[in-house]
Amino acid sequence: MRYILALVLGAIYCLGFAPFDYWPVTFVAIAGLFWLFNQVGINVLLAAWLFGLGKYAVGASWIYVSIHVYGGAPPILAGFLVVLFVAGLALLFSLPLGWLIKLQKPQQNPVLLNVTVFATAWMVMDWVSTWLLTGFPWLLPGYAFMNTTLLASAPVVGVIGMSFLVVLSSAGLAGMVLQRRVGKGLVAVFLLPWLLGWGLEFMQWVKPGQRQAVALVQGNLDQSRKWLREEAKPNVQKHIDLTEPHWDADLIVWPEAAITMFPQQAQGILAKLASRAIKTDTNVVLGIPGVQGSAEEGYSYQNLALGLGLARGRYAKQHLVPFGEYVPLEGLLRGLIEFFDLPMSSSSPGRMNQPNIRLSFGEVAMAICYEVAYPASMRRHAQTATLLMTISNDTWFGASIGPLQHMQIARMRAVENGRWLVRATNNGVTAIVDHLGTITAQIPQFEASVLRGWVVLMQGRTPYSVVGHWPIFGVVVICLAMIVGLRRRKLPNGALTP
Repeated sequence: MRYILALVLGAIYCLGFAPFDYWPVTFVAIAGLFWLFNQVGINVLLAAWLFGLGKYAVGASWIYVSIHVYGGAPPILAGFLVVLFVAGLALLFSLPLGWLIKLQKPQQNPVLLNVTVFATAWMVMDWVSTWLLTGFPWLLPGYAFMNTTLLASAPVVGVIGMSFLVVLSSAGLAGMVLQRRVGKGLVAVFLLPWLLGWGLEFMQWVKPGQRQAVALVQGNLDQSRKWLREEAKPNVQKHIDLTEPHWDADLIVWPEAAITMFPQQAQGILAKLASRAIKTDTNVVLGIPGVQGSAEEGYSYQNLALGLGLARGRYAKQHLVPFGEYVPLEGLLRGLIEFFDLPMSSSSPGRMNQPNIRLSFGEVAMAICYEVAYPASMRRHAQTATLLMTISNDTWFGASIGPLQHMQIARMRAVENGRWLVRATNNGVTAIVDHLGTITAQIPQFEASVLRGWVVLMQGRTPYSVVGHWPIFGVVVICLAMIVGLRRRKLPNGALTP
């Protein structure tokens, strides 16, 4: 029964994220997992894996849409691949939590010590999810609490640090239930994150500068036909037609792979767009697939963003989507599913140290689609940028919860770096986000339209933008010191010395 509860807690944990936004449910799910870990006779590793299984089965369910609906896989095969993917994610990113907890033997420790270990171990798990096997930093607790006072901590410690505060508070509350009394230490760890967030709400890390007019094009191309050769020119023409009334904007953005030809094939189209942008003093950034190599030596594909007109430079996507731009178990799956034979399903990542695309009013920190989920990557590009930009094609995930989660994640990058963010997608969510994570303008999903609006170029930098995750590592060291100290003070009956 306890293991079923672990699975259920993992599933309801996802209800705090977009589009549900029931953050108290996520808070309770975390508290419930802490309670389970402290039960006598519980297999912590199994409980952690089952929690992860429920978490990813619900929270990453959108993978099924891309594999079955657009990948053409039969339901049974698509379901099997999703189960395999979810079970693997739970193994990679939940077992570290269980393993670290098991090492501390929670049933033998003071509750306050266990709270500290639990929050620290969770933070380590979140950090590991940003790089292990290219990473999958999805469903971090901090995202679920973007509509709470805790968001004010994100410009200081980032989403991983904010997640640590969420878990610390949740485990503190569960600790009081376990201890059946309100101890001062547990009250402190329960309240401190909220008091810290409340205090930081009064801090102004950046200040406003110039305003720039932007136009974000949402083509709403049919994903099932988008990559057909005969659709390449009509796809471009649709974006040109949508853009025509908006050449007075300072910045025009087309979404990821808005052009479905390689740059070598689209030279005439790109030249015309660049010429028009020069005449109207406009910056244009658009998505296009890139290719290098030869038939003899083999081809290398990349997912690119190009700057045209007053915009200069190109950016190649660094973090690739599993089952989207690279295929796990490629030798077994390629050829079984139609999607896995498309060029962009075998992409090569761009260099980590790429320069930013330069606009007439400053640099732009770029993230293509899924890689906006990597906080350190966006922070690195935002160092010298005046604006954040992400282009995406969430059409792969249909009307699932995936695109809405994706939008929520993008909002966090704006808060962390104290910069406005523009997001252009093929069918939504296309939006403008201010430096506080608020969506200031948005157009409906699944419509061909253009979002007109303004962005403000913020001056100054947030603490997170300056120092990154180093404070997080400092917290780990402090918590480890606390753990050692608390273990030394532990009495035989498990109580703490006064």
